[in-house]
Amino acid sequence: MAEEKKVTVKKATAKKTAPKKVVAKKAAPKKNTVSVTLVKSFFGRLPSHRATVTGLGLKRINHTVELVDTPEVRGMINKIAYLLKVEG
Repeated sequence: MAEEKKVTVKKATAKKTAPKKVVAKKAAPKKNTVSVTLVKSFFGRLPSHRATVTGLGLKRINHTVELVDTPEVRGMINKIAYLLKVEG
């Protein structure tokens, strides 16, 4: 009789690792914001001023938008300051 060789298969054992610690995300630092309200109509104004109003996200009279206070936004506000009310 032929001897049959028993083949043993080793199962790969998964290494036990320590559970990962859940790291709480830190709140993003609060950025300075500016509240801008359109108080005058932009009809009949220069096309570049109209574009600036829409670039700030203002749609109609008494529409208020919160914007991040950056030099770019401040420049846009200065350009059409006669149409706006700025707070903050």
